[in-house]
Amino acid sequence: MAEGAVVVEEGRTGRFGEETDPRIDELGAAVSRLRRELAGHPAPLPDRDAAEDELAALDAMARAGAPDVSRLRRSLLLVAGAVGSVSALAPALGAVRAAVDRFGGLPDAPPAARPEGAAEPDAADVPRPREG
Repeated sequence: MAEGAVVVEEGRTGRFGEETDPRIDELGAAVSRLRRELAGHPAPLPDRDAAEDELAALDAMARAGAPDVSRLRRSLLLVAGAVGSVSALAPALGAVRAAVDRFGGLPDAPPAARPEGAAEPDAADVPRPREG
């Protein structure tokens, strides 16, 4: 770098010069990666079209900005159902899930139902997977 040179970081801007939400950038990148990997996956998948449609919807939501969390989660569920059994796509699908999770839970989701007066379960009370 030349002496006296100034490094300028240029952030991606949204409409009207506003900075974009980094969660939206992460979602867009994760969706693009999964779309590329799905397109390059050679095996025929019965629900490939459904996965591609929902990935296109996720991409459109990311590009529009401020996506609806319930719609993000619905699309993620459909994509996971369509390609979740393909281990080669698991890392890219995990990245999409992590990006969706960054938007938080549903805004008006009720708390998990627990009988009145019931305490949190102890770690000793939680069943463990069988070994063997």
